[in-house]
Amino acid sequence: MSMFKSMNISASALTAQRLRMDVISSNMANVDSTRGKFVDGEWVPYKRKVVETAPKEGSFQSFLQKASGSSNNIGNGVKVTRIKEDDAPFRVVFDPEHPDANEDGYIELPNVDPLKEMVDLMSASRSYEANVTVFNASKGIMMKTLELGK
Repeated sequence: MSMFKSMNISASALTAQRLRMDVISSNMANVDSTRGKFVDGEWVPYKRKVVETAPKEGSFQSFLQKASGSSNNIGNGVKVTRIKEDDAPFRVVFDPEHPDANEDGYIELPNVDPLKEMVDLMSASRSYEANVTVFNASKGIMMKTLELGK
C-alpha cells in the first residue's frame, strides 16, 4: 500500500462532502423560488438536488486482489457519480396575490424541506470534519516517520 493512500482516500471524501454542502446550500437558497426552469412554455419551480456517491474503482492490482480472494483489499476512496433532481412533488400553497399563481390562486413551490436540508448539512459537515481528522493523523504519522530518519 502506498504511503499516501490514506491521504488520497480522505481527500476524495473531503471533495465529495464539500460538493454535497454546496448542493445543499443551493437547495436552501432556492427554497422559495417559483421559477426554476422554463419548460414547454411555462416556468417550473426549482427541484431539490441530491449528490450520489460511489466507491472509486481501484487499480488493476486491487481487482486482482479481489479476484484472488485476498482479505487485504482496502478501498480507494469515494467519487461523486452524479447530481440528480429529487422527484418528490412540489409544495402547493394558496396565494392568489402571487404573480405565479394559477387561476385557482395556488402556487407551486420547490420540493425543498429546510429541516431535511439542515440534517443533511450537519451530516456532511461532520463527515468533512472526520475526514480532516483522519488526514491530519496520517500527516502526523508521516512526519513522525521522517523524524526517525534524522
